[in-house]
Amino acid sequence: MPHQLPPEGDWRAWVILGGRGAGKTRAGAEWVRSKVEGARPFDEGACRRVALVGETQDQVREVMIFGESGIMACSPPDRRPKWIATRNRLEWPNGAVATVHSAHDPDGLRGPQFDAAWVDELAKWKKSEEAWDQLQFALRLGDQPQVCVTTTPRNVGVLKALLEAPSTVTSHAPTEANRANLAKSFLEEVRARYAGTRLGRQELDGVLLADAEGALWTSAGLSAVRVAKAPELDRVVVALDPATTNGKGSDECGIVVVGAQTQGPPETWRAYVLADRTVKGASPAEWARAAIRARDEFNADRLVAEVNQGGQMVGEVIRQVDPLVPYKAVHASRGKVARAEPVAALYEQGRVHHAGPLDALEDQMVKMTARGYEGAGSPDRVDALVWALHELMIVPATEWRRPGVRSL
Repeated sequence: MPHQLPPEGDWRAWVILGGRGAGKTRAGAEWVRSKVEGARPFDEGACRRVALVGETQDQVREVMIFGESGIMACSPPDRRPKWIATRNRLEWPNGAVATVHSAHDPDGLRGPQFDAAWVDELAKWKKSEEAWDQLQFALRLGDQPQVCVTTTPRNVGVLKALLEAPSTVTSHAPTEANRANLAKSFLEEVRARYAGTRLGRQELDGVLLADAEGALWTSAGLSAVRVAKAPELDRVVVALDPATTNGKGSDECGIVVVGAQTQGPPETWRAYVLADRTVKGASPAEWARAAIRARDEFNADRLVAEVNQGGQMVGEVIRQVDPLVPYKAVHASRGKVARAEPVAALYEQGRVHHAGPLDALEDQMVKMTARGYEGAGSPDRVDALVWALHELMIVPATEWRRPGVRSL
């Protein structure tokens, strides 16, 4: 397939970004063959010394060499290399050699030298910077040493720096590109579960989800606050940032559910983001019903809605759907960034956790910077999150600290 073919031109690194099952391993294996094989089985190829680098030596052997799309499976019998287990290497009939290396042991790349390398899943290596640097020093044979990198993208520094290098070329393909070679049930399952989510864009579409420069939240920081399940909570609110228009081109109506434990002094309080029930293109009655459904689903104590845009209409629409729902209107007197900064501080203090799939919300969060929102459209999900945490953590803490107040 096109994304599996090496680009033409003078390049140092070829990075193949792809979703799970997109054919990255096959592309890497065929590239290695193209570098070491000559026109006939015993003819020399362009390269004689190749490094095969994965996260562990076991992964190199099981995926890159002996996997269903690995080097051995791709090689015809008269060109198939021999596996020398005692030396952890492949030897081709024409004398070319490929040696196995682990990213867990960057020093293992000191000393050897190569004219080509195949690197697999660079973005998930724990010692990625050190291992990558050592490999660059080892790529010093021949007229034009090159490296092929096959990886599912992740927002890590070594991959971002590599993609920005002028000597790097890239190919890209989603999982769907290789659907002819994948089980139908696999595609149906992952589409149903992950389509449209942040994780799906990374793992299925092969998209590098980068944080905005100076973001109030980072991908690494959000990963650190995830928990499998929220504990018993003292209060739960549903916050919404209403859309004032509806239809295909309208903004989303942010609807986010957050709970909190609020026993003791404020510095001991903890909040848990439980769900994102945001709707797009919905009429006022539709987003009001969605918010009330979320309130009923999580047995929330209150519905909180920003009324800067919709004014009195917001409350009226909600009351038409459920006249008895506990409801509080909030009005923004400061900009989005000013409201978001104290909430971001709660995250930095480790006082907010994410329980459940919140990929679309997190995608907006990493694009919210001190300069404003750097994504497309409006950060309606983030706005709803901010209102919920203000209601649960910031406003009550301010009240608690007033003289004579010790409980709420």
